Amino acid sequence: MKQQGSTSIDGIKVGHAQNIEAATGCTVILCEQGATVGVDVRGGAPGTRETDLLNPVNLVEKVHAVVLSGGSAFGLDAASGVMQYLEERGAGFDVRVARVPIVCSAVLFDLTIGDPSIRPDQQMGYQACLNATADLPAEGSIGAGTGATVGKILGMDRAMKSGIGSHFMQVGALRIGAIVAVNCLGDVIDPESGKRVAGLLNEDLSALADTEEVMIQSYADKRNLFAENTTIGIVLTNAALTKSQATKLASMSHNGYARSMRPAHSMFDGDTIFTMGTGQVHADLSVLGLLAARMIERAVVSAVKQASTAHGLKCFSDLK
Repeated sequence: MKQQGSTSIDGIKVGHAQNIEAATGCTVILCEQGATVGVDVRGGAPGTRETDLLNPVNLVEKVHAVVLSGGSAFGLDAASGVMQYLEERGAGFDVRVARVPIVCSAVLFDLTIGDPSIRPDQQMGYQACLNATADLPAEGSIGAGTGATVGKILGMDRAMKSGIGSHFMQVGALRIGAIVAVNCLGDVIDPESGKRVAGLLNEDLSALADTEEVMIQSYADKRNLFAENTTIGIVLTNAALTKSQATKLASMSHNGYARSMRPAHSMFDGDTIFTMGTGQVHADLSVLGLLAARMIERAVVSAVKQASTAHGLKCFSDLK
């Protein structure tokens, strides 16, 4: 097994666009010829677009792009720019009078830092497409991770800066990877070491505290934290998948969230994972599931380790 220098998945490109000062951005995953896509939404406060199409009982079989975006529900507008880009290139579902690009999207809430009046829009989505390449995606405070934060149970004063991370690998002819924008309520744990690497800071902001312990001790409090969270990501593979298998793979991939974020899937998060398969290699679904969870784990950890200090928030490198 080896980490790839590029996505190495034929037909897939990834691009970021962002406004650093406003602390928001979007990331697009393009597959102009179409790919089989599934989704599993576990969090209690999601923001998504076109996910109903991914239900195996519904008509459309191929998706042309997935967008991960900041901006909360406003950020869903970035998908319009992706549709424009794809339509200009003749990609889409043939409805005789036109080709309709199928673009799915999920958003995270990043309005608490930067400028909340600026959100990813059609222009930013289009620019992300122009920036898309087959190279290994840039990581850190970029794209959908530009305004991402973690450890927010006691408010933004004790939160940390996060970002977007990725991890890819190859086993024989099989290629698989993940891209995740980490914006969770709680803490990030490195499953390989078992150590907490980002999240809630202690009172003097010098070290990490424990989000779950704070939640347990204040179990009777009714906090309204829905507006500050959600981790969104995608698993990419060159494996052949049916829509049902893609949906199951998305479900299995959430094990990576559960092993790397504490807590995961809370009522205050909209945790969502897409899967995208291009169909070049046949692979056992159970093997794909365990590999996908590992890719998600590594992408989550990378997202916080590659993040930069911004808008007064400390990052992983500040705690060394």
